[in-house]
Amino acid sequence: MNRDCGFNTRILHTGHSGGFAQREILPPVSQVTAFGYESMEELERVFSHKSMGYAYTRIGNPTLSAFEQKINILEGGAGAVCTSSGMAAISSVLLAVCKSGDEIIAGRGLYGGTIDLLHDLDKLGIVTRFADVLDGETIKSLVNEKTRAVFGEVISNPSLNVMDLEQAALAAHEAGVPLIVDSTTATPYIVRPLSFGADIVIHSTSKYINGGGNSIGGIIVDGGSFLWDFEKHTALSEFKKYGKHAFMIRLRTDLWENLGCCMAPMNAFLSYIGADTLGLRMERICENADALAHALDGEDVEVNYLTLASHPYHEYVEKQLRGYGGGILTFRAGSKERAFKIIDSLKYALIASNIGDVRTLVIHPASTLYMHSDKEETEAAGVYDDTIRVSVGIEDKDDLTEDFVNAIRNSR
Repeated sequence: MNRDCGFNTRILHTGHSGGFAQREILPPVSQVTAFGYESMEELERVFSHKSMGYAYTRIGNPTLSAFEQKINILEGGAGAVCTSSGMAAISSVLLAVCKSGDEIIAGRGLYGGTIDLLHDLDKLGIVTRFADVLDGETIKSLVNEKTRAVFGEVISNPSLNVMDLEQAALAAHEAGVPLIVDSTTATPYIVRPLSFGADIVIHSTSKYINGGGNSIGGIIVDGGSFLWDFEKHTALSEFKKYGKHAFMIRLRTDLWENLGCCMAPMNAFLSYIGADTLGLRMERICENADALAHALDGEDVEVNYLTLASHPYHEYVEKQLRGYGGGILTFRAGSKERAFKIIDSLKYALIASNIGDVRTLVIHPASTLYMHSDKEETEAAGVYDDTIRVSVGIEDKDDLTEDFVNAIRNSR
């Protein structure tokens, strides 16, 4: 299948479009811990990677492989590894390329859980230098001899800052380090970061890729083009013979395997079938989010959404995001008390901490997702005491806008 065909055609007809081993049109769920062999010699060859096959689900499973191949094709990557969660994906990537004494440059406006992870890595001797704006000039100003990676979110959650992928990639590569991006909120439907120069793409598949809110997971896609300097990236030195594929080989056969953060086969299956409708869902979600943002922009709240002409990153909607603003918007209600009142009076939005569901979800991030972050970190993420985050779903947009407008007006 030509990778240049349309998104929905590609997602349905690439990879295993001819069916699986027994002509199934979907991957069978290999819900097993281990795989049996006729001889010890055969199993030895599989363990030593001299023969194709599966030995133990923690280190490989056909259902996981089918899902990995699907997302790898969507992103245009050289290889993919799925993980037990989005946080497992981020931690696996950063630990694969960094060791104690190394440093990471990261954007400030990150998801609260990611901020907490970076603080944990700091305790292991991997220090993060935060950039207020993750652009080329800021990256250059923060690079030093210990820098091993640049990391950020393509569309930050929930601040909705947009990374200039081309400029960030140029600055990272000038410093001899990879650009690693979390593209969960953008999805491969809106942007494929590898085509803009990023080197490694991460998704929390629990969100838009799955879409149904029924399984936790993550995935790592390697572009396979970064030229690793093994004197700089000593965490990869044992895999030097693999050249530009050193990262993926280390990830697959060493770190990811040893950490034990594999995705469950059933979760891989649910995410596989969820991804089939990613393009349709994202088109509807973005349409709804745009309509809701413009409707709320006329009310007495401060709305944050990328397609609003007043948004500081509005230019990137056309420049990088194919005209879409994504599925998240936030607005400030004026006080925590009013924010809670608005949230509690909504009819069609569920109060829940996930994003990317087919249902509209709403949360007060300051009292939940950022409860462990300090004031500087929360404000850098666009989170204040009166902030409401909305993950827009696929409901009828007129019902959504009426619901939110009524909740805001009745909260005065």
